[in-house]
Amino acid sequence: MRTKAENFVTLDFPSRSSNEGFARTAAACFAAQLDPTLEELNDVKTAVSEAVTNAIVHAYPDTIGKISMKLRLHPDNSLEIVIRDWGVGIADVEQARTPMFTTGGEERAGMGFTIMESFMDTLRLRSVPGKGTTVTMRRKISRRPGAR
Repeated sequence: MRTKAENFVTLDFPSRSSNEGFARTAAACFAAQLDPTLEELNDVKTAVSEAVTNAIVHAYPDTIGKISMKLRLHPDNSLEIVIRDWGVGIADVEQARTPMFTTGGEERAGMGFTIMESFMDTLRLRSVPGKGTTVTMRRKISRRPGAR
């Protein structure tokens, strides 16, 4: 469903592991406009952390590349998060979404997409080998009594 965003921001940053924390904090600060509960905020932060970490580890395994994070607030009180990279891409998207599958070696659990799906309402994944991956997640934030 495409709806016009009420507010949005785009952040571009290099695929350095130190930027994962920045991305999750930036997403949480932006989402705060919707007055989420602490649980909702932690869910958003965890999903962003997984998406950005995937881009850092898998999209650019031997180099530093660009990651873009777009955040949009929609009139239905939902937050849309788009994480994009221009890295190696995913050859088999369905296999990559399978729990416990990883291309990152034995130190990786292979649960990134499963975690993102469990904390967000929707998750879309587009990838083209050699051209990159785009993860689009959306989460509706409950309106609390007395909120705007």
